[in-house]
Amino acid sequence: MKKQIIALCATALLSSCHIYKAYDRPEDIDTSGMYRDPVSTVDTLVSDTANMANLPWQELFKDPKLQALIEEGLANNVDMQAAALRVEEMKVLLTSARLSFLPSINFAPQGTATTIGAGDYVKAYSTPLVASWEIDLFGKLLNASRNQKTLYLQSQYAEQAVRSQLIGGIANLYFTLMMLDRQVEITTETVAIYKENVRAMEAMKVAGMVNEAAVSQMRAAFHQVSASLINLKAQVREVENSFSILLAKAPQKIERGTLEEQIMPDEIMVGIPLQLLENRPDVKIAEMTLASAYYKTNQARAAFYPGLNITGTAGWTNGSGVTVSNPGQFLFQAMVSLAQPIFNNGKLMANLKVTKNEEKIAQMNYQQAILEAGKEVSDALHRYDAIGKKLVEDKAQIAQLEKAVEYTNALFQSGQSTYLEILSAQQNLLSAELTEVSDYVQRMQAIISLYSAVGGGRE
Repeated sequence: MKKQIIALCATALLSSCHIYKAYDRPEDIDTSGMYRDPVSTVDTLVSDTANMANLPWQELFKDPKLQALIEEGLANNVDMQAAALRVEEMKVLLTSARLSFLPSINFAPQGTATTIGAGDYVKAYSTPLVASWEIDLFGKLLNASRNQKTLYLQSQYAEQAVRSQLIGGIANLYFTLMMLDRQVEITTETVAIYKENVRAMEAMKVAGMVNEAAVSQMRAAFHQVSASLINLKAQVREVENSFSILLAKAPQKIERGTLEEQIMPDEIMVGIPLQLLENRPDVKIAEMTLASAYYKTNQARAAFYPGLNITGTAGWTNGSGVTVSNPGQFLFQAMVSLAQPIFNNGKLMANLKVTKNEEKIAQMNYQQAILEAGKEVSDALHRYDAIGKKLVEDKAQIAQLEKAVEYTNALFQSGQSTYLEILSAQQNLLSAELTEVSDYVQRMQAIISLYSAVGGGRE
């Protein structure tokens, strides 16, 4: 009989070895070919040895005013503060989970007064300390503690994700404001030109050189550009208001520099694909979700094995359960209990199947998070490359349109061109200049998107 018990215990210990194993990243997670090269025909980007995600945001955004706004946002943004508090919550829960390995001790004083018929009251009391200790033979507490650690790490990565998004969001709004400022400046200059054109057309009408239709057309163009200027200024105000709310303060003017002052890197580095696993907070959150599911499966396995509890009571009492003594005497009691699940209506097996399925789902989500991360990097790389090429065309177009405006004005003065040709040339030039400013800022924002996509902005 003794040999059978030993054999049974040995079998249980061997079958439960997996329960004690810590989480390891699955070997079948695929990170190959994650980035698409925006220019190469082979489609797969050759990995850089460096990674711009490791670049501190202060080195990417060198504008002192932008740096001050980012610092203000990191200190005051509501989402950032909430994420920090959640990290503190998870830290407390992790400490609690680790303390579960230690005995629990409670002071439980009791008192009774009993009388039968008209007899005297019999008073009894006890002032014990009760200690209870669960021996973690099969990893139930160990896996619970490890699971809580993954949740703690998950909260840290969530804080990093909020931090990265906040830095990128502030930078995007900052560059958007400077884009609008430049567009307001260009449109204001154009309004002045159109106003002068209206004055000139009115003088030419008096001289009999043009008719009323020409003057009306020029006035209409002037009012159209004036209306677009009003709209641009309204956009500036709205973006400033949104910016202020992001910084957790009332809507107000945002101090900023100019587009011409901005210095952005000419070369970008994305790093090797596997580095995304270490840099991207959302990818790490997905991995911690998988690790948590792994430990929950281990907990479900551990539930099939015996649970061992030791309980001890020590204190003073004047009631022994049979007779009442006064004064009280010292009482000590110890008890060991072993509970082996035998039949639980299939609950343990069902719970194990569910946790295994959840673990598989978490692994699929982890792989999907990696694929989506690669997509974001590929999109940002392509956008950066495409807008760079577009800016070259923008500059060439503006150069030709400036010549067209100059030539058209000269032809009009000599009577070889009409006012409609002048108007068309000026409108085309305005549109091209506004587009160039927008494209320039979009290229800067593509760098921000890439910086966030490879996990930049971490502490």
